[in-house]
Amino acid sequence: MDAFFASIELLRYPQLKGLPVVIGGGRRKVDEAIRADPERALRFIPVAEFPLLRDYVGRGVITTATYAARQFGVGSAMGMMKAAKLCPQAIVLPVDFDEVRKYSRLFKSTIMEIAPVMQDRGVDEVYIDFTDVPGGQREGGRVLARLIQKAIFEATGLTCSIGVAPNRLLAKMASEFNKPNGISIVYEADLHEKIWPLNVRKINGIGPKAGEKLAKLHVHTIGELAAQDPAWLVDNFGKATGAWMHAVAWGRDDSPVATESEPVSMSRETTFERDLHAVRDKAALGAIFTDLCTRLADDLQRKGYVAKTIGIKLRYDDFKIATRDQTAENYTSDARTIRKIAGLCLKRVPLTQKLRLLGVRAATLARAGEEPVDEQKRPPAPAPSAQVAPEFIATDQLF
Repeated sequence: MDAFFASIELLRYPQLKGLPVVIGGGRRKVDEAIRADPERALRFIPVAEFPLLRDYVGRGVITTATYAARQFGVGSAMGMMKAAKLCPQAIVLPVDFDEVRKYSRLFKSTIMEIAPVMQDRGVDEVYIDFTDVPGGQREGGRVLARLIQKAIFEATGLTCSIGVAPNRLLAKMASEFNKPNGISIVYEADLHEKIWPLNVRKINGIGPKAGEKLAKLHVHTIGELAAQDPAWLVDNFGKATGAWMHAVAWGRDDSPVATESEPVSMSRETTFERDLHAVRDKAALGAIFTDLCTRLADDLQRKGYVAKTIGIKLRYDDFKIATRDQTAENYTSDARTIRKIAGLCLKRVPLTQKLRLLGVRAATLARAGEEPVDEQKRPPAPAPSAQVAPEFIATDQLF
C-alpha cells in the first residue's frame, strides 16, 4: 500500500493532499483539538490549524510520510526531530491504529475475493500467487494487477503499488520500482538490467550490518554480489548466509506464498519523550511498563494466542540495547502474569543509565487451548543472589 498510514489520514483530511505530511510521534492536545468540535466537518478544517513538524517537541519516529514529504529526505523510521530539520513545514499527525487496522482488513479481504492465495506480510503488504487465477498470466500478470488496484481503490479509496515476478524475492523489489500506484513486471531475463544495478540493501533480508560489511568488502550492487565466488561469500558470511546471498543475487527464491503462517512473537514498545531513569522516574516508568504489558496481553487475547516466553527490551541514552527473556512455567496471556515475568527480566539488566525506549515481548506462542502438554518443564530461573553484578539495580528499586 502506498504511504499507507498517511494515505488513510488524507481520506479523513482531503485538504492536505499534495502537502508534506508525516505520521508518527505521540498524540498531543493539539491533535485532539483538531477534532474536538463534532459540528465541524473534518474536511473543512483550515490547513493552517494543523500542527507543524517544526513545533514538535519530544522523541518518536516517523511511521510514514506522504510522497510530498519524502522529496525532502523524510522517511519511515526517521527520528521526528531529525525530520523537522529536513522539512519543518510538514504537517504532523499521530497514528490512528483503529483506522489502520480497519483499512488493512478491508484491502486484504478485497484481494482475497480476486486471488485467494495470499500471504499476509504485515499491516500494509501482502504476497499473492497468481499462478492458478483465471487470466492471471495475461500480459505477464499486468491485467490482474490492474484489476486488484482498481478493486482496492473502489473499496478503500487508497492506492497500492504491485510488483509481478517469478518469485517473491523479485516481486518484493519490483513493487518499489514505480511508486505510487504503479505496476512493475520483472521477468527472469530482466535480472541484468533491472535488478543487478540496485544496491544490495534492496534485497529483502540484507540489513544494515550485512550491507555495511559488504560495502567494506567493495560489494555495493546486487550485480557485484552476483559476481562473487560462492566460496568467498561462505568464507565471509558463513555457510548458510553465504549460499543464500549468492542465490538471491541471481534472482533465485523458491519460498512459497504461505497462506497460513503463525506469528513467531508479539511485542509492544515505546520511545519516551525524554530520557527516564529507573529510580528518579520510577512512577512514570512503572505506569508505562504496566501499560505495555497490558496492551501486549490484549494483543495475545485478541489474536487467540498464549505465550511461554516473556522478554524485555531497553534502549539506553547512549543508544545501546539490552534484552532479556524468561520462560514461564505455563503458557499465559494474562496481563498480571506477563508484568510479573517481565519484571523478573528487569532484575537481570543494568538500570543505572537513563532509558529512551522500553519494550515487552511475548514469544514461544501457541494457539489458546492448543498449548503443548507433553513439553518438558524447564526449571525456573534462579533468584538474584549476592553475586549479581553491582551495576544491577536492587530489587526494591525496580519499577
